[in-house]
Amino acid sequence: MCLMSFSCKAQSKTVSKEKKSTQQEHPSLILTKKAVSEIRSSLGTIPIFDASLEETKAEVDAEITLGIDVPVPKDLSGGYTHERHKRNFLIMQKAGVLYQITSDDKYAVYVRDMLLAYAKLYPTLPVHPQERSYARGKLFWQCLNDSNWLVYTSQAYDCIYDFVTKDERKLLEKDLFRPFADFISIGNPQFFNRVHNHSTWGNVAVGMIALVMDDDKLLDRALHGIKNDGLPDDMKDNDGGLIKKKGQKVGFFGNLDEPFSPDGYYTEGPYYQRYAMYPFLIFAEALQNKKPELKIFEYKDGVLLKAVDALINLSDEDGDFFTINDAQKGMSYYSRELVTCVDIAYHYGGQNPELLSIAQKQDKVILDDTGLSVALGLKAGKAKPFIKKSIQLRDGQNGDEGGVGIIRKDGMELVYKYAAQGLSHGHYDKLSYSLFENGNEVVQDYGLARFVNIEQKGGGNYLKENKTWAKQTIAHNALVQDETSHFKGEYEIGSKFHSDNYIFNVEDENLQVASAIEKNAYPGTEMLRTMVMIKDANNPKPYVLDILKVTSTEAHQYDLPFYYLGQLLKTNFKYESPKEFKVLGDASGYQHLYREGIGVSDGSNSTLNWLLNNNFYTITSVTLKGDELILARIGANDPEFNLRREPTFIIRKKNTQNTIFASIIESHGSYGPVSEFSVNAYSNFKSVEVVLNNADYTAIQMETKDGKLSLFILANTDNSIEKSHQLIINDKVYQWNGPFILK
Repeated sequence: MCLMSFSCKAQSKTVSKEKKSTQQEHPSLILTKKAVSEIRSSLGTIPIFDASLEETKAEVDAEITLGIDVPVPKDLSGGYTHERHKRNFLIMQKAGVLYQITSDDKYAVYVRDMLLAYAKLYPTLPVHPQERSYARGKLFWQCLNDSNWLVYTSQAYDCIYDFVTKDERKLLEKDLFRPFADFISIGNPQFFNRVHNHSTWGNVAVGMIALVMDDDKLLDRALHGIKNDGLPDDMKDNDGGLIKKKGQKVGFFGNLDEPFSPDGYYTEGPYYQRYAMYPFLIFAEALQNKKPELKIFEYKDGVLLKAVDALINLSDEDGDFFTINDAQKGMSYYSRELVTCVDIAYHYGGQNPELLSIAQKQDKVILDDTGLSVALGLKAGKAKPFIKKSIQLRDGQNGDEGGVGIIRKDGMELVYKYAAQGLSHGHYDKLSYSLFENGNEVVQDYGLARFVNIEQKGGGNYLKENKTWAKQTIAHNALVQDETSHFKGEYEIGSKFHSDNYIFNVEDENLQVASAIEKNAYPGTEMLRTMVMIKDANNPKPYVLDILKVTSTEAHQYDLPFYYLGQLLKTNFKYESPKEFKVLGDASGYQHLYREGIGVSDGSNSTLNWLLNNNFYTITSVTLKGDELILARIGANDPEFNLRREPTFIIRKKNTQNTIFASIIESHGSYGPVSEFSVNAYSNFKSVEVVLNNADYTAIQMETKDGKLSLFILANTDNSIEKSHQLIINDKVYQWNGPFILK
């Protein structure tokens, strides 16, 4: 049945298929006449493509049975009208492709009637009634989602272009597509003319419909932005993000140039890179088909293809993306965006057989010639494992704005962030890290404070706790000075600076080192943090040595939090647990932490032992006499329960000018819930000690419980791999070349 509140044409109506009088050919975006012919001739012989086709047909057929509904917009994310319009554009795109592949008119009729319904509704719409966005849409509460709609719907229109009559095309373009493209661009330059994932969607939306309508003027707007947009240079969005920098290159090419590093890392982080990669790559495919002279896949040394490899490397063993900046845990390369990305990258990137193994895990392909290429490659048995190795991904347009280091060994994955701010989705967490084992997060990054598209939680949008908690430095495994976030928690300051890579050396898989410097988070204070993953004969698993050297012009309070996940088992220090939990502070995220316990170091090592997923873990830290040892939990000043109630361990040094934090983090045993046996439940280390710490060198000695000693030495001021060093420590001479050594 038809659910529209106004009359709609019967879906079974026979429609004349008028041929275009021009030379333009359709489909021409993600499908071409040639590709359609090749797909049809291969059907029934390509298992993964055939299965994807049947799954899509079942989904679209079910929607056709339900009928068409284009409700008057009123809801935020997660509400009925929002989700219905989102469902409509996804199904239209699939129905258009099905029409081309199957030649079944019912799919074209469905898309045509849906578009005609939108063409009747759209001219009647004011801006969306929800006022939360800096750029309100019409179908959705923000122009971003309107752009999503047009990106997908353009593909559907391209697929049925020759099916609809000339008069229907004229109506659709006059009443729907051109006004739609103008609204999200000229009508909202603060959305369209900036460098941000939002704008990428807007640029691509206008570009995709321009390609279908063969409108080069509109395409130029998409590629290069709006000229003379009249925007002030200091305009900000709802998150405090700067809309546009003076003289900034905008449009699709601007969004290709600035956010991507030469390594394919996207400065907002993998969660938003995943989201933005769909429009980047689907438009690139369309441009390759329609405007091959642009050579879009060669642009910036093939950065779009590199970005797909970068994204896969930014995932854990299970394919979940690391939570860097605003990021929802659990987003992975199984998402629809990454299915598209993998297929396009395989087809246009030289058919790398390692990508086939990712497609094999995804167990589906997109229904175009890139999906066909993947299906044929899998059928031919060409797949090879995608081996995720230790890797550094530089940040910044020129690769000179820090980066992210990922160190991997025997199931352990250390993610070390020393990147730029990450635009408005960035967090204030310079030199922070997270740690994984076998795909499970052990030492966590909190991620974002948002329940995406869950209406009960703030309409599915960002919660206020994203600013008051998730972005703040204390929410991360990063150093906090004087209970104030890096750059005072101000975007305009943070966006001017980045950390600097000092060492990234993974040549020896048993001694992998990532080290970086931060000089601007706190004026007058310099931080040098070195993360080392070591695998030696003394320990059954790799372990992490974390060294954080702090040098300042004045005395401060330093807090170093450690967000372990799991059940606290034992500490080696005494602590008081109050009957009534007090809040740890009143600002910069501290207002969201309950103090559950507090102890004071006696000057020996402080240890915390915990259980997670039936594995035992211990952190062993160098602490000085008088250091405070705080056990805290997230959740204070959170009356709506928007935050997860998870623990942290904080080492606090008061009234200190220069200092060093040094810790060993190890996985060392397991518990069998069936056998009820604990194996190797306690740390393998007897002690960790700073035996030297001056301006030029830092040396950390580690001793196992069976008395075996090892010494890690770091050159703090010279990272040259050729430089020769000589030191005498405890009457023993150490000589080596390069910035570090483990003896």
